[in-house]
Amino acid sequence: MYQLKEKEMLFIYTGPDGSGRKTLAKMVSTAIDMETVPSFTTRAPRPFEVNGKDYHFIKEETFLQMKHQDEFIESVNIHGYYYGIREIDIKNIFNKHKIVYFTMNIEGAQLLKNLYGDQVVRLFISADRDTVIERQKERGDDEEAIRLHMDYYDKTMEYKSECEHVFENYDLPQVSFQISEVIESYLERNLTVTDY
Repeated sequence: MYQLKEKEMLFIYTGPDGSGRKTLAKMVSTAIDMETVPSFTTRAPRPFEVNGKDYHFIKEETFLQMKHQDEFIESVNIHGYYYGIREIDIKNIFNKHKIVYFTMNIEGAQLLKNLYGDQVVRLFISADRDTVIERQKERGDDEEAIRLHMDYYDKTMEYKSECEHVFENYDLPQVSFQISEVIESYLERNLTVTDY
């Protein structure tokens, strides 16, 4: 397993599907030099998703083969679809950046927290049921996908008490600014001052 070095940190955006996790993560990453690693998944891409940028979309047999070869640092099965992050991708991204972010479900967030402890900071992004449903419709999710997400909504919302920071996402620019400030505070705490 890849061992995080002392100053390397993972910021994880989690929360209900449709809460705006990914949008906020992208906004904040333009303000702060942060990079992400796309996860691998066996589900089909949504209309707005780009293969290799949002996720690596692969067949289940390919995923299971990669899992069998211990390529994933974490993998989960949600609603019959597999999701996983390759260990080599984390290793490679930390060669270029000290701070990395992920957008993931609560299972993935907890797995990484268990692996890396204090070097993982979970940012829980929430929105009420109606808002989340509306956002899923706007992005083109079908009724079945929305139903699956909403069956999972309450369980996801319960996880916010486990997270280091919780944000209600009703004003993108404002929440993006708040998250940037939180991340900056971690980075400042993590800096070492050298006396000359």
